[in-house]
Amino acid sequence: MQKKKLLLAEDDELLASLLNFRLQKGGYDVSLSINGRDVKEYLTQTIPDIIISDIMMPYFSGMELIDYVRNELKSNVPIIIISSAGNEENVLNAFDLGVNDFLSKPVSPSELLVRVERQLRKT
Repeated sequence: MQKKKLLLAEDDELLASLLNFRLQKGGYDVSLSINGRDVKEYLTQTIPDIIISDIMMPYFSGMELIDYVRNELKSNVPIIIISSAGNEENVLNAFDLGVNDFLSKPVSPSELLVRVERQLRKT
């Protein structure tokens, strides 16, 4: 069985490394981007099976990413946002834009893995 492709967009290199390790250990083919510009370039070439993104990233925010995927790419790929800016306004805006799930930092890698699996079962 082919591994599911996962795009992880996180500018905190330590957290990105930790999540990347756990997701790969969970059986996913992870592409890691540390800024929004790389994310957008990746998405012009490949649509992954799921996207995990921070809200606050250089060049292209997580909110802009949701809008880009839903409205320009017209894709229903599941998107999970992880953010330290988990205030009610950001959470509601993310859901209004079409995000599938939202986790506040600090993120448990095991919980994230469970949520990824849950989103992929829905598709």
